Amino acid sequence: MPSTNRQLTLFPEAPKPGQVPGFSVRKSARAKRLTIKVFPGGRVEVVVPRRTRAADVEAFVRDNAEWIRDARESFAVDHPSEAFVLPETIRLRAVGRKLAVRYRPVAGASSVRYSVSTTRILLSGRVDDEQLCVATLRRCLAAIAKEELEPRLRSMSLLMNTPYKRCQIRAQRTCWGSRSSSGTISLNLCLLFLEPPVVRYLMIHELCHGRHMNHSRRFWSLVGQFEPDYERLDKSLTESWRRVPGWLGIY
Repeated sequence: MPSTNRQLTLFPEAPKPGQVPGFSVRKSARAKRLTIKVFPGGRVEVVVPRRTRAADVEAFVRDNAEWIRDARESFAVDHPSEAFVLPETIRLRAVGRKLAVRYRPVAGASSVRYSVSTTRILLSGRVDDEQLCVATLRRCLAAIAKEELEPRLRSMSLLMNTPYKRCQIRAQRTCWGSRSSSGTISLNLCLLFLEPPVVRYLMIHELCHGRHMNHSRRFWSLVGQFEPDYERLDKSLTESWRRVPGWLGIY
């Protein structure tokens, strides 16, 4: 869950990339203007067009310091920090699955392995090591996402007549999905925790980038042809980071 720890110092000067934990700058070929994202836990990311000057980034952050502070405090109030606990149940809303998680210690084991069925994930090995368990659960969820989400993406691609070359599953900290100029679509394994209409919209969004590698009017017009309610769903997607369980350690 989000943390109440405030690590970003905004006054009197804006931080520079790498100076302050929890603050990062990401250059994007698609970005047309500077934007700020505040994630649960207080992590702040500034997205900027390529070739943006560092001085402009610092001035932009400084001008928006009050908004950033209010957003971080809002997350802290709505989602107070919780003690870390490994899950006993994982609900994957996107694919309609609820999985019980069981932990089986194995004497002398130095790693953790997983097996998964329709209703259960079994971790076996050195399950007293929480970090190993989390890493193994991430691998398990990535495999489930590959199995469940890629066929949906493929079907949507055929329906929209917007092909892509390959799909990969990642544990991204900055976005729900992306599409490279070479045609690779990356899906965030955390999509498994979101509602199906939101995941469907994300897939439409990335597939439309196959025709328009930007967020121009033509791009949004194309998105609207396949999802007329895209504005509401895009807002829901932006707010959906809070649905990702804290034990994953991504936020």
